[in-house]
Amino acid sequence: MASLYPEKSDMADPVCEVGALLGISETAAIDDARLHPEQELERTKVVSLRERMEAWRQAHPLGEPTGQVADKAFYDSLNDEEDD
Repeated sequence: MASLYPEKSDMADPVCEVGALLGISETAAIDDARLHPEQELERTKVVSLRERMEAWRQAHPLGEPTGQVADKAFYDSLNDEEDD
C-alpha cells in the first residue's frame, strides 16, 4: 500500500488502521477525521441563556389560570393548620 503522506509516514499507519476498523477507505477515514471537528463544533454551538429559556418556555407553556386564590388560608390548609 502506498503511503498517504510521504513526508509524514507516521500518519499513514493510523489512518490505515482506522479505515480497516471502520471498513472504509483511507480517503473516507481522512474525510471523517476532517469533518468530525466541524460537526462537533456545530453540535456544541453556544446558545445564549435567553434563547434556551425562550425555547424551554415554548416547549413548556404555562397552564390556564384557575381563578383560585393562593392566600394564607390556602397554604395553612396544605399543612392541616387551623385558622389563627
